[in-house]
Amino acid sequence: MKNVLLINPWIFDFAAYDFWLRPLGLLYVAAVLRETADVDLRLIDCLDRFHPALGKLPGQKSDGRGHYPKVEVPKPAVLKSVPRRYSRYGLPLDVFERELDSIPVPDMVLLTCTMTYWYPGVQLAVELIRRKFGAVPVVLGGTYATLTEDHARRHSGADLIVAGPGENRIPALVRDILGDRAVRRAASYAAFPDLPRPAFDLLRDASCLPLLTSRGCPFSCTFCAGSLLYGRFEQRPPESVTAEIQDHAARFGTREFVFYDDALLLRKAEHIVPILEETVRHGRPVSFHTPNGLHVREIDPAIARLFWRAGIRSLYLSQESTDEDVLRDACPKVAPGDLERAMGCLEEAGYARPDISVFLIAGLPGQDASSVLESVRRVKALGAHPRMAYFSPIPGTRAWRSLVEKGSVAPDADPLIYNKSAYRFVGEGLSPEDYGELQSLLHEP
Repeated sequence: MKNVLLINPWIFDFAAYDFWLRPLGLLYVAAVLRETADVDLRLIDCLDRFHPALGKLPGQKSDGRGHYPKVEVPKPAVLKSVPRRYSRYGLPLDVFERELDSIPVPDMVLLTCTMTYWYPGVQLAVELIRRKFGAVPVVLGGTYATLTEDHARRHSGADLIVAGPGENRIPALVRDILGDRAVRRAASYAAFPDLPRPAFDLLRDASCLPLLTSRGCPFSCTFCAGSLLYGRFEQRPPESVTAEIQDHAARFGTREFVFYDDALLLRKAEHIVPILEETVRHGRPVSFHTPNGLHVREIDPAIARLFWRAGIRSLYLSQESTDEDVLRDACPKVAPGDLERAMGCLEEAGYARPDISVFLIAGLPGQDASSVLESVRRVKALGAHPRMAYFSPIPGTRAWRSLVEKGSVAPDADPLIYNKSAYRFVGEGLSPEDYGELQSLLHEP
């Protein structure tokens, strides 16, 4: 049997925190290979906070979030002007190298990369793989490979790049690389609901797991790549999702589930409502979290009460702005008055307003500081917790294309400048003084 090594690489960034981050796409690919191929799979997750070599890390939360170990590293040249420290987050290098020593020599390596500007982690992983195993074939997929495919081909070090969903392409590559006998059958997954459940048994800790009940997003916010990563919006049957929740709770003892959906509440009566109602009926002691944000206009009294009964404990709302011009031009999923109505519904259902987080964006092309500050004030006036999402251009989005057309961003720019913590220093948008005023407002009681 051939050996396939899967690697979730390090994060290189100015800041990183495990906000329920798991290599879900890679685990879906692993499950597909189990259905289609005769290969032995091993996973090295460089972001595994539960690795025994790390001991007990400080600041870990019971709901699954926590700090990564980190080591400060030199900033790349393109980021030298950013007045912040740059670090590698994840397993120490010696721990990773011991992991490589402990596994059979791989016949093929599959890598992923979540953010376009985290590609230095891919480069480091490829370098260490080559040093240990020589010319083993390396295949790279994920967001970086999809949105900046040309850069990945030229700079990642991988032999093959898979842009877009890989469930039907990876088994074919396995056959091409490892031979016909390595694959039992061709992959023919016509839709997202056809996929097997992710191979969560490859994770060291499954007490907190991601759930993807839908893939893609039908909205086209100017700053978001959701519609670029997947060609269409697809939802799984509710009974498939509830069975997955129950099975993972029984098999792994999972008590924390994290919705990764970009449009969780769309067609809610046929989708999330039966999912949550079945969870309530079954009575398992589980909690849910919504870090990708919920569409505010879909929250009504009935769904708010169901959230509370079903155990949705971390609520994040995707408001983006309270400026009507910004909503109309950049974020058509929200309308004036939606947030106020949603907050009232959630409070009546039992949620304390300070426990509700509201995402707001700062630094959009053409967005002035007064608009951002007013949005923060309005969210605070409603009693909620404003959480800032700092704009950086995502290749292929409308906002990115507008910057390219203006000459503000080169179409072949190094993805490192798209780092959300760095773009406000190297790109256009709000001034340092504007950001300083924003930070002061956010920290006011």
